[in-house]
Amino acid sequence: MDQKYVATIDQGTTGTRFIIFRRNGSIAGSSYVEHSQIYPKPGWVEHDPIEIWRNIQRVIKRTLAATSICAEKIISIGVTNQRETTVIWDRFTGKHLCNAIVWQCTRTRAMCQRLIDEGWAKTIKKKTGLVVSTYFSGPKIRWIMDNVPSAKDKSENGRALFGTMDTWIIWNLTGGPEGGSHVTDCTNASRTMLMNLRTLDWDEELLRVLRIPRQILPEIRPSSDREAYGTTTRGGVFGRAISISGDLGDQQAALFGQVCYTPGEAKNTYGTGNFCLMNTGEKPVYSKHGLLTTCAYSLEKGRASYGLEGSVAVAGAAVQWLRDNLGLIKAAAETEGIAHSIPDSGGIYFVPAFSGLFAPYWNMRARGCIIGLTRFTSRAHLVRATLEAICYQTRDVIETMTADSKVDLSALKVDGGASANNFLMQLQADILGIKIIRPVVMETTALGAAYAAGLAVGMWKSLKELKQNWKIDRIFEPKLDDARRITEYEGWKRAVERSLNWVEK
Repeated sequence: MDQKYVATIDQGTTGTRFIIFRRNGSIAGSSYVEHSQIYPKPGWVEHDPIEIWRNIQRVIKRTLAATSICAEKIISIGVTNQRETTVIWDRFTGKHLCNAIVWQCTRTRAMCQRLIDEGWAKTIKKKTGLVVSTYFSGPKIRWIMDNVPSAKDKSENGRALFGTMDTWIIWNLTGGPEGGSHVTDCTNASRTMLMNLRTLDWDEELLRVLRIPRQILPEIRPSSDREAYGTTTRGGVFGRAISISGDLGDQQAALFGQVCYTPGEAKNTYGTGNFCLMNTGEKPVYSKHGLLTTCAYSLEKGRASYGLEGSVAVAGAAVQWLRDNLGLIKAAAETEGIAHSIPDSGGIYFVPAFSGLFAPYWNMRARGCIIGLTRFTSRAHLVRATLEAICYQTRDVIETMTADSKVDLSALKVDGGASANNFLMQLQADILGIKIIRPVVMETTALGAAYAAGLAVGMWKSLKELKQNWKIDRIFEPKLDDARRITEYEGWKRAVERSLNWVEK
């Protein structure tokens, strides 16, 4: 029997990867390329959606050429993406009206504060499971309509289309201006601040509040769609029609790839940010302690599994900052050896609140700080404090998740690029005091989207079959004594307090 494959386009915050998966979940081929990070003003973050679309075509071509796998052997494609990043484009030309506004961008802070001041926070949380924050797509859409010439007119006369990056990718793959499919799935839609969690549809009241025309919004579909979102065009990058049948936001895709299909199972993804997500079952569980309620995945229209999520804005991005802004390292991989060279961080804490603080603080006016500096402080201390910050922020989230779910985690599944750092994973086990479990396939975000696409076309028959694919690479056991764990975490909490509300109203 000829080997068949499922492929994933994994469009992340810093770059795009194309991965081809075998039926056993192993990787047959992969290619990755970074894209530009654009910072027009302090707190503003943008991407060029055309650059990203070109990079997608580039990594697809490169992977197919390197593996000698012909497109005819790929039976379905999944898409996963940085979720809240917002792009609006002209449906007739395919040209974006402005650069994509990235999820990290804080330009909508004043708009979000007005919504809070006008008393909409409670309604928004009840309907969407989200807090009012610059993080989400709805305010970004409104900002573009208010500030980009022609955007308001094009949005109101039906010429403009909105999408998160999955929608932009699928629209282009399926024909673009020549009849491209304008769709998204419920996991991405649940991050817009516009989708009702219970109906899994756009909420008319919230559209009125933000003055967003429904006609610019994509159709919301399940994450694994037997009817498919569309097929690639014969004249496109694959040269043939391939079903696009899986679509999940990156963190939900990682949960799906980590086979967390039972309520109470959780994973943490170490990427540009840190994202801890717990499956809570078929009814939304609303947080009382600063977490988000979100759609985890949907396998049929009108039904979904839900999750509690703790979103940390800056994790791997802090390491990138050490490299690109300060020049303290040349590559992220160096941090492991540097951190190992000293016994501790020398009493310093680094709170990387570059875009404010997300869960569980939700403080848009927080800013980054490094505290505890002395003449003893060295480059190595700052590098180690950066890795510690990633782990402390995860502990903030896990403690909140335990309070909301009443589930005491004994282990945490991990994935994402930084999970390859053995020092970081041991540090995480020490700071949390629980086991850290790393799977063999760490590209679980892409794997989850491939699973969703493959389920839709019969590559895999059931969730039970997918669970059998999951294999452990390594388990990290906590080694730090309880007294030191408590003392060092208390220091972190004091440092966070000093970062809050730095930007005045």
